[in-house]
Amino acid sequence: MTLKGVTILKKLKAVLLWSCIAVSAPINLFAQWDNLNMRPGVTDVSNEVFELHMLIFYICCAIGLVVFSVMFYSMFRYTKKKNPEPAKFHEHTGLEIMWTVVPFLILVGMAIPASQTLKEIYNDEEGEINIQVVGYQWKWEYRYLEDDIKFFSNLSTDMDEIYNLVPKGENYLLEVDEPLVIPTNTRVRFLITANDVIHSWWVPDFAIKQDAIPGFINTAWTEVSKPGIYRGNCTELCGKNHGFMPVVVKAVEMDEYTDWVMERKEAAIRLAELTEKEWSLAELTERGKGVYQTNCVACHQVNGQGLPPVFPALAGSNIVMNDKAKNIEILMEGVQGAAMQSFANQLSEIDMAAVITYTRQSWGNAENGDGSYVVPKDIVEYKPKI
Repeated sequence: MTLKGVTILKKLKAVLLWSCIAVSAPINLFAQWDNLNMRPGVTDVSNEVFELHMLIFYICCAIGLVVFSVMFYSMFRYTKKKNPEPAKFHEHTGLEIMWTVVPFLILVGMAIPASQTLKEIYNDEEGEINIQVVGYQWKWEYRYLEDDIKFFSNLSTDMDEIYNLVPKGENYLLEVDEPLVIPTNTRVRFLITANDVIHSWWVPDFAIKQDAIPGFINTAWTEVSKPGIYRGNCTELCGKNHGFMPVVVKAVEMDEYTDWVMERKEAAIRLAELTEKEWSLAELTERGKGVYQTNCVACHQVNGQGLPPVFPALAGSNIVMNDKAKNIEILMEGVQGAAMQSFANQLSEIDMAAVITYTRQSWGNAENGDGSYVVPKDIVEYKPKI
């Protein structure tokens, strides 16, 4: 084959390759569309938001098509080669009126459906169920106002996954020990605030993203028709563990929700009774290990060495080893002017006693300390002092 023939063959291959790319690109693009675009969600409001998003998107595409068509036509039609003598004109009143009035009408046309959707989003009617959502560094507290139920929702992803010691799970950093449970086909209103810094409670499937601001209550609502588990995040940069406070909502049928409420109430009664139990050192230490890994390990580390000077070491701490009263005070009241917050309303009397006992028994503290440990009755007796 001659050199010219080889060159022609290479050009044909190139044309064939680019033709395949041109045909397959739109197919691949549409295949990935669901991952690129907003999700419709599972509520009427979330679907309204999605439809509004698509409407504005198509309007913007149409505007872009018109503008770029005129621009490219002008660039091609009025080149210097074709028009060596430039046109001489100063203004065109009709055009100036048109490009002022038309954008105004487009904006009005976009504002009407947007305002209707916003009105629905910010409908602040009381719900059949009202839940207070409180952001903490770095967890969420949920308080069911009608049923006097409250609990904290903590990240439950294994620390080995976070430190890349084992493969990451399907819901990495999006799993919690206690999900928020709500019934389907029921109006649920959320009263959202924060305990320390600004957080933001976001569940994309509900079209809810509301800031949690200390001393201020924002509201949101939802009515979910489909049972399932829906996940979100804190979306306001709130400190070093901002990425470790997911939101998980479990929507269930009303019968299942009623059973869950009864179970929570019964569990609260059993927990209150356990404060009278005679706890052994081994029982408290074992329970305290789990409490520590959930609530304390982010700041004080698995080995108790902390991150000085912001988060002091618990291993070898004189307070932890020898000053039981001060140890309880710090956990119950926090440390003013420091990163240590109060856990009085975050942990039960049992969990408070257990985690203090665990720290006094770990990392060599038991061998070098006074050997005492804390029981739930110690916490019950301390609470009136707060």
